[in-house]
Formats: sequence, structure tokens, C-alpha cells
Amino acid sequence: MLRNRFGVVAVTALAPAVWGTTYLVTTELLPPGRPLLAAVARALPAGLLLVAITRTLPSGSWWWRAAVLGALNIGVFFALLFVGAYRLPGGVAATVGAVQPLLVAVLSAGLLGERLTARTAVAAAAGMGGVALLVLRADARLDALGVAAALGGAVVMAAGVVLSKRWTSPAPLLATTGWQLVAGGLLLLPVAYAVEGPPPAHLTAANLAGYAYLTLVGAALAYTLWFRGIRALTPTKVTFLGLLSPVVATALGWLVLGQSLGAWQGLGAAVVLAALVAVQLQPARTAQPAPGDPGAPALVPNTPIGERS
Repeated sequence: MLRNRFGVVAVTALAPAVWGTTYLVTTELLPPGRPLLAAVARALPAGLLLVAITRTLPSGSWWWRAAVLGALNIGVFFALLFVGAYRLPGGVAATVGAVQPLLVAVLSAGLLGERLTARTAVAAAAGMGGVALLVLRADARLDALGVAAALGGAVVMAAGVVLSKRWTSPAPLLATTGWQLVAGGLLLLPVAYAVEGPPPAHLTAANLAGYAYLTLVGAALAYTLWFRGIRALTPTKVTFLGLLSPVVATALGWLVLGQSLGAWQGLGAAVVLAALVAVQLQPARTAQPAPGDPGAPALVPNTPIGERS
């Protein structure tokens, strides 16, 4: 059982690791100044591909639930990420976004009955501090709107993660992942056109390879692994794995681009890894309602965690 759980954690961790590689792909292979186009190309084709593979459309309440989850996890999140990235240095945006594990822990306590422990709170603070050491620069400037956008992105993504656990779809994982990617991509499409205009008339082979990577690996594969992890693990454990993204991005910048990596950045990476390991080793705890409490969940024997809503 323990080996199986850590196997799920390891596979889920591949998603943020892949997202860490997309920074390198975006800067080295894609046309400059088109982050929203990259977001649309990342989400919409991947979603349409997964829907075509599964040939499954939402039914009943899942039409609006898929739209809400797609907006939170992808559409609104990417739009706010775009604003934060343009108005803030990357290190500031990443540091503000690192508050997401704490937000997920707080929302999980309120919506899912997951206990907010001292270890989780300390690990969240340590993770945020580790990301700051890893990517923040001493001359980084602050911008109120940029900080608000980065914080808003963390809030909507945290809400999306928790609701993805609360609303467990009876449809196959690939189908529900596809629905969310399509919904998020459709939401971003008019925004990208209004802000950046039509796509470039000419794309190089490198551009096409970059967009293909974002679509197939950065979205279709990574989001499927991410939502699979949310079904099997607690949202808090999953979202702490997201701290791997800036670690991978920094490591690739050092290995591939020859960027400098100092002792403080090494310490930051170590702190981040220690924080997420500490949370993964913590037993899952849920608040126990008093006997007779109408909010007490029904016990369903032999039901996998990922099938409970």
C-alpha cells in the first residue's frame, strides 16, 4: 500500500516537472511576446485531442462543472499568470505563486474536511521561502497590479485543485481532462486575439516543435497525470508537488543555458524538496464530525480514494 502511494506521488510529480521544462521551450523555441497564444496552443488542441480519443462529452451538471474547472485550472489561471509575468520579474511572480500550497490546505480544510496541521503550515512557509531563495533577485521590483495578478492566479488554481477533488467525475480521466482543457482554451482564445492579435503568418520548424511539445507533453500528458494525482491523493499533497516546477526550470537554465547557480539557489532548492517530502510523508488526516452531525460523510467500504467526491 505504501509503495503504491509513493508510486502515485512519483508519477504525479512528473506533471510539475514537465511544466518546469516549458519555460525553456517557451523562451528558446516559440515566437517572442506571444504568451497567450502559447497558452491557447497548449490547452485547446490538447483538449480536443483527448475528447476525440475518448469520444465522451459531458452530461448533466458536468457541462457547467467542466467549464468552471477549466476556467479555474487553465483559462483564468493562465490569463492572470500572463499579467503577473509581464508586470513582475519572473522570480517575484514565482515566489507569490508559491503560496498556492497553503491556500489549497486552507480550502481543503473548509471544503473537504482535511485537517490543516502545523507541519503543513510550516512546510508551506518553507516552500515559499525556498522558491524565493531559488528564483528571487535582490533588485526585483514590485508592482501592485502584478502582485495582485500573481496572487489571484494562485487563488484560482488552488480553488480549481480543491474543486477537482470535490467534484469527481464518473467519466474517464482522459475525458474530464479534455473537457477542462477545451473549456480553458476557449476562454483564452478571444483574450489572446484581443491582446496579441492574430497568430504569426509564418512559423519556423522550431516554433512548430515548441507548440507540439506544449500541446502533447505540457498539456495532454501533464494535466492527465496531474488530475490523476488529484483523484488518488489529497489536494494538499498534490499541490506541494507543484513546487518542483521552479526547481526544474532553474536546473535546466543552469544545465542548458549556462545560467549561474549560486549557493543560495542550491539552498533554496534543498528547502523546497525538504518541504514537499515532509508533506508527502505526513499521514492524511480528516476532521471527524461529531456523531449525528449531518455533515458527517457516509462510510463506503472498499471505495478507492479517487472515487469519492
